[in-house]
Amino acid sequence: MNELRRVLVANRGEIALRIVRACHVAGIEAVAVYSRADTDAHWVRLADDARYIGGSPAQKSYLDTGAVLEAAEDTGADAVHPGYGFLSENEGFARAARERGLVFIGPPAEVIGLMGDKSRARGTASSAGVPVVPGSGPLTDVDAALREAETVGYPLLVKASAGGGGRGIRRVAGPEELAEVFAAAGAEAAGTFGDGTLYLERAVEGARHIEVQVLADTHGNAVHLFERDCSVQRRRQKLVEEAPAPRLDPGAREEAVAAAVRLARHVGYVGAGTVEFLVRPDGSVYFMEMNTRIQVEHPVTESVTGVDLVAEQLRIASGAALAFDQSDLTVNGAAVEVRINAESPENGFAPTPGTLDAFTVPGGPGVRVDTGFTAADTISPFYDSLLAKVVCWGADRPQALARARQALAELEIEGVSSTKALHERLLADPEFCSGAVDIGWLEHALGGRLSAPSGERSPSG
Repeated sequence: MNELRRVLVANRGEIALRIVRACHVAGIEAVAVYSRADTDAHWVRLADDARYIGGSPAQKSYLDTGAVLEAAEDTGADAVHPGYGFLSENEGFARAARERGLVFIGPPAEVIGLMGDKSRARGTASSAGVPVVPGSGPLTDVDAALREAETVGYPLLVKASAGGGGRGIRRVAGPEELAEVFAAAGAEAAGTFGDGTLYLERAVEGARHIEVQVLADTHGNAVHLFERDCSVQRRRQKLVEEAPAPRLDPGAREEAVAAAVRLARHVGYVGAGTVEFLVRPDGSVYFMEMNTRIQVEHPVTESVTGVDLVAEQLRIASGAALAFDQSDLTVNGAAVEVRINAESPENGFAPTPGTLDAFTVPGGPGVRVDTGFTAADTISPFYDSLLAKVVCWGADRPQALARARQALAELEIEGVSSTKALHERLLADPEFCSGAVDIGWLEHALGGRLSAPSGERSPSG
């Protein structure tokens, strides 16, 4: 057992606050790191200690491995929690933390590297008996890509091997587009992820995005905490997540959760992770990728299972065995999460940084709001535009959606535009409420009935 006394939180915003709170509940001190832009941030004030690590751009602060690890050593931390984004899936960071004697709250560095390379992850999933979408191996040459594409089949997706979070993906309808897209995607991948390697994957039409939450400890135990539906997306960025997935074929559900646990065991996974799948209308299940970290949408799983996933991360990192087995886990009710971003939907979802002149969050039975901000805080232009996550639980899906609609009605945001009004329209949409939308649904709906009514423009978005 490695008793955790002091954890450095290598992140910012709502996930940093979420981890600080979990540490305090567990009797562990939490250390925050912050950039110039976040000097007076809410999560920094609530931490037991805090260290400045650099300028406002993430590359000069939250992505600076040396600065983060020096802060951990200077403050006497014995562990580091990376949250999501930034350094959370950085194999080198995980390895460097452990070389300095720090507990990395996540899987082994080797597993991060294996599953973080999306083309290698496909091969690993296949070797574990997990079905994958037809695709290619890693590619750097356009002529090789054109040859592989004939086998993969069109339409297809060009994906960055080092990509993640829906980034580094481009759709190609036919060979006449591939050469140009391949060159542009390679340059984008090199600039964004530091690796220009690509791979091809057949585009699966009409599919739903289903992901399975897993937990595994250092004693060989691994469980799933059921599935989430993340099909409501814009440009492959999730806007709404639900648990359990509504109207999902029971056979597809069983195949996905079993495959997720099988893959976690196969790679020697430790901690909280997510295995993502595409599910076709006929119920066919295909592996997409594994995210080796806590997910933005983890609260919906917590809401329906009663399991505190961040607390479990801390326990597992201390060397404890899982406190439950698969038979102990059940789904209770339904939950929905909407991501409120500081963006302007009527202006192409452009970020809208600024000062929160007013920010009143909703409450009531089954309502949870995860945010790193309070009124008068500044939404910085340097980072992700996520402002808050409104998470609502109900005894069934209709009640969860009704509570979410009421919560959005109570949510007050002034000073920046937001996606609040879009979510209000979305949660009232009959097709969404039917529970059977696919990953392409929102893009089509935004061009029609979900577009902002003429003249709509308010401080709260």
